[in-house]
Amino acid sequence: MKRVALITGGARGIGFGIAQCLADEGFDLTVCGVRKQDAAEQSLAELRRRGAEVLYVRADVGDADARRRLVDMTKEKFDRLHVLVNNAGVAPKTRADILEATEASFEHVMRTNLQGPYFLTQASANWMIEQKRSDPDWQGCIVNISSVSATAASVQRGEYCISKAGIGMATRLWAARLGEFDIPVFEVRPGIIQTDMTAGVQEKYDKLLAEGLAIQRRWGTPEDVGKAVAALARGDLAYSTGQIIMVDGGMTTPRL
Repeated sequence: MKRVALITGGARGIGFGIAQCLADEGFDLTVCGVRKQDAAEQSLAELRRRGAEVLYVRADVGDADARRRLVDMTKEKFDRLHVLVNNAGVAPKTRADILEATEASFEHVMRTNLQGPYFLTQASANWMIEQKRSDPDWQGCIVNISSVSATAASVQRGEYCISKAGIGMATRLWAARLGEFDIPVFEVRPGIIQTDMTAGVQEKYDKLLAEGLAIQRRWGTPEDVGKAVAALARGDLAYSTGQIIMVDGGMTTPRL
């Protein structure tokens, strides 16, 4: 029986890169997104072409009812879950100096980027514990996708940075809590990744990368992140729970 992964935001950008790599690893997939299924169908078809059985659930991870429906539909479709990838995230609708940013923007970003994955992890972890208790050979993990913005301060999008820093602590908390069940929890921190979210700042980062912002002077790709997640999902780092996997081309490596 094939293993199952649930990927939030899995039909576009980094999430789709992750979904492709996990499909290639032989996983069946629940893919969550906020778009109508018709809009995501091209991505879903590609995942099926790679051999995955795919369930698409239109759900906002920041909404408690939607999270419950996401887990319930996965149970109904597959009756098992091995890997949760908390990838869905939003940037502030308007980049604003932290002296002027609004509470509404802060709440919007936190609800999607931090509150949503925290409680989706809670629901998924309890289900994973049930599976582990009924089958000692069951193996799985939880992967949180954060960002170099967890430590790199951007004063024009403070709420985003704080949400990603929070994901870092959530990773450590869940790693500590789930250790007794041998369910590892990881954080993957991408750097400058070429997606539709970064398309509006491409010229800016083209220049910065050419000037040496990262040691590897190129954009990262969703596949770069997907390969890292695939290694974690395979169990290649099974004795490394709570750790941060940097996928940033050396951007955060201190240099003189």
